[in-house]
Amino acid sequence: MAALVGGQALAQGAPPPCPGNPDALATSRVITVDAAVTPRVGRKHFPATLPLADKEVVLTFDDGPWPGTTAAVLDALRRECVRATFFLLGQNAAAHPELARRELAEGHTVAHHSFQHPLLDHMSAAAAEAEIDHGFAAVDAALYGPAPQGQASQGQASSGQPAKRPRTPFFRFPGFASTPALLERLAARRIVVFGADLWASDWNPMTPTQELTLVRGRIEAAHGGIVLFHDTKQQTTAMLPAFLRYLKAGGYRIVHVVAPVP
Repeated sequence: MAALVGGQALAQGAPPPCPGNPDALATSRVITVDAAVTPRVGRKHFPATLPLADKEVVLTFDDGPWPGTTAAVLDALRRECVRATFFLLGQNAAAHPELARRELAEGHTVAHHSFQHPLLDHMSAAAAEAEIDHGFAAVDAALYGPAPQGQASQGQASSGQPAKRPRTPFFRFPGFASTPALLERLAARRIVVFGADLWASDWNPMTPTQELTLVRGRIEAAHGGIVLFHDTKQQTTAMLPAFLRYLKAGGYRIVHVVAPVP
């Protein structure tokens, strides 16, 4: 697996200084994930995951951007000079493009989570792929402006050619509700499907302290991995600064995932 994903250390293995926070957690290294050789990752759902060393963590956030909570998550990450991956809903990116653009401007990876968050395994393959492509188009429009006139935004292009890939070809299924046909179709389009190695279960009501205790236990049991949060949840927003300091104190290292340069 290590041969399938490129990686590079920052500053020869040492994170660069973090302005205003010399004891920051920071981002230790960056890895490039290419669907041509690594079509899906995350042991909760797939046989393989990213080639992470012991105590390496990839932070991911779903369902945003959302007013108030997303900005607070970004503030916490910026204080620690940590980069994460945000899997955006197209409808939320269209409603709050300034937050999507802030994520990109601050160095995070901005990826995709459908347009409206349906369970795609409850839809026909054609309808599910159209929903996925609608999300791709909405997020890319929020980040980079609308597609050129005449270019299809979802489904199949008017010429009959397959819809274009998004700028960042990373996708996470809502509710992890994939199907073999959709997984094969996304792999053929060279789009990486992300699962997770562990999650904070922050879709359940709990206090920030309860969430911190839960995710700490799971991190320690798994020795790191791809962690799933939701930047739409107040409890996660409140918990995140303490969680990042916990990672620093425990000797964990942050890995940032990026797509290949076109």
